[in-house]
Order: sequence, then structure tokens, then C-alpha cells
Amino acid sequence: MGKADDLRKMLGGKGIVVAPGVFSPSVAKLAQKAGFKALYFSGAGFSNLLALPDLGITTLSEVAQATRQITSQVHTPLIVDADTGFGEALNVARTVQELKSAGAAALHIEDQVLPKKCGHLEGKELVDTDEMVKKLVSAKGEAGRELLVIARTDARAVEGIDGAIERALSYSKAGADVIFPEALESREEFVEFRKKMAIPLMANMTEFGKTPYMSAKEFEDMGYNIVIFPVTAFRAMMKTVKETLEKLKLEGTQRGMVGSLMTRKEFYDLIDYDMYEAADARALAAAKRLRKGAR
Repeated sequence: MGKADDLRKMLGGKGIVVAPGVFSPSVAKLAQKAGFKALYFSGAGFSNLLALPDLGITTLSEVAQATRQITSQVHTPLIVDADTGFGEALNVARTVQELKSAGAAALHIEDQVLPKKCGHLEGKELVDTDEMVKKLVSAKGEAGRELLVIARTDARAVEGIDGAIERALSYSKAGADVIFPEALESREEFVEFRKKMAIPLMANMTEFGKTPYMSAKEFEDMGYNIVIFPVTAFRAMMKTVKETLEKLKLEGTQRGMVGSLMTRKEFYDLIDYDMYEAADARALAAAKRLRKGAR
């Protein structure tokens, strides 16, 4: 089975799919090693890694390349944040083609206008429902069975919970495999959304946002199928790097930090360093044999 089928099977099984945000191949390998069965490539995490704001200004080629770099190193299904689809309906079809080729298992597109905003910020604007439906029809036409299409709606902050549900129902009819209601503001809203939807749902459990902190088990009990933690690891990394650099500047040595650092061996084990050395040794041995035989 392909990665999309793997994810589809998980959604149809017992338990919730927990997908941490990853933003590089090495972080993806750490998440896979930790036992997560799906991963999430966050648009916010990726743009912030590039020191850019989460306003949809990264390009399709950048996202596709980063996706390919991650999927080349892990076998865990990857859900990719495709923002607004990088354009209109025809552009969305191209986005699906590129992310399928890059090895994604699923992508999600949202119903904001550009420049889009983080789902938990004020001032969001939405495209017409018909425009989003057109994008979803285009996406599904290209996706086939090889990629799941997740429809995100940011309507809660603009049109209220009823408007968000109405849009989600339209997106479901358009063929979305999963609905992603962004920035719901209470447990009751999540429950209400689940009552009205017949297809899988994805929840976003980000930090410092409008959604109250809830565990994966709580989302599972409400009937949600996927929960993402999009930038938790990124924020942890940035805070640790900041504190490390400040301490290094102050003390002029890393001696007091060595115990909190990943060792060379730990990182080499993560990336399977010995495999590369063994491959090089085999190539060298083969070259010597060939050269010896030619004499």
C-alpha cells in the first residue's frame, strides 16, 4: 500500500492519529523513532524556519522540495500544509501533482484569501464557498487514491460556528476526505462539529491560540480522527537554541551544557551513519577488485 492508503487505514481503525509537526528530515526521524504513526509538515513551522511569517509567502517549489527531503528519510505518512493551494483551482491541481510526486500522504488547503493568516490570529478573510469547492473538486480530480485531500475551514472566527459547519458540509459534498475545523474555541464547539459531520475530522492543538489545551485522548473521546501538534517541537527547539546561544556568549564555553546536548553517537545512530560508511567501504572494495582484475 502507498502512504495515503496507510493513513486511510489508520483513519478507519481504532484510536486517534497523533501527528507532531516536523520541519526537517532529522526532526522527522526523531518523531518516527519516538513512535508516531503519522507526521505533519506545518506551513507555520516551515515558514518560521526560513525566518518568514506565516502569511502564505512560501512557494510550492519550496514546500515540495522540503516534503521530498522528509519523505526520503522516513516511511511514516506525512500530512502537508499546502496553505491556500498556491493559487486558484488550476494551481491547486498542480500542487496536488507536485506533492504526490514528493511522497506526501495527504495535504490540506484552507478557505482563506491571500495573504492568509495563522488560523489563531484575528483579521482573517475567506473566499466564497463556491471558490473553495472549486479548489477541492480540482484537488480531488488529481489526487485519486494516492493522496488524501483535507479541507480546512477558518470560518469560525469570521462566520461563527454555524457558518463553519455549513461550509464544512459543502466541502464534504465536494469530496474532501477529511475536514479540518480551525481555531474552534471550546470543547462544546468540537463536539457540535462532530455531531454534524459524517467524515473524518482533524483537530489542531497548537499553543498560544484560541483552542483550549486538550489531550489527544480528549479529542479521541469526542470522535476526532487526527490531532496535530504543528509547532510544538519548533518552539521547543527555538527556545533551547536561544538559551544555549545566550549561555555560550556569556560563559564562552559549552562545558556546562554538554550533559543537555545530543551526543555525536546519538545523532549518528539517528541518521544511520554506519550504513553510509559501510556502503562506501563496499564501493571501495569493489573498485579495488575491478582494478586488480584489470592488471
